Amino acid sequence: MKRSLHSVEKIPLPMGSLLEQYVMGEDFLDSYAVSAHVPVRQAAEEIVRFPGWARLLVGLRNVLTAPFGLSANGPEAPDKLGVFPVEAETSDEIIAGFDDRHLNFRVSVLSRDGSVTLSTWVRPHNAAGRIYLCAILPFHIAIARDAVRRVARLADVTPP
Repeated sequence: MKRSLHSVEKIPLPMGSLLEQYVMGEDFLDSYAVSAHVPVRQAAEEIVRFPGWARLLVGLRNVLTAPFGLSANGPEAPDKLGVFPVEAETSDEIIAGFDDRHLNFRVSVLSRDGSVTLSTWVRPHNAAGRIYLCAILPFHIAIARDAVRRVARLADVTPP
């Protein structure tokens, strides 16, 4: 699918994504894609390199959720992208995330056919998880769209 330079498009989960195995019923799932020829690991590392405004929002989230025992740094793992433990990696996709008390979540970074897609899957466990998801959703969308836009800009300076 051809996209204009740096144009972020909301798309369905790409066919064959490893994230397909998680999705059921009422789960939250979104995917944002840009045209970019960037290796998957490099794209994923750029995605978790949050700009200052996003780090500020994440810091605020950590302060507000600390009394509820929500994880700020994610579980220990031998391979992490930011705070997210890497669960699976192929030549074109990385799955990272973890299960928490209030919800399970995974992110997929897929670099295939000149496109990079960031997909997020969330399964809330209870009312607290659903409230949390609703509260952070506008910020998640802004951060995700910005992340894939930055990958497209990275592609401008990285030889294919």
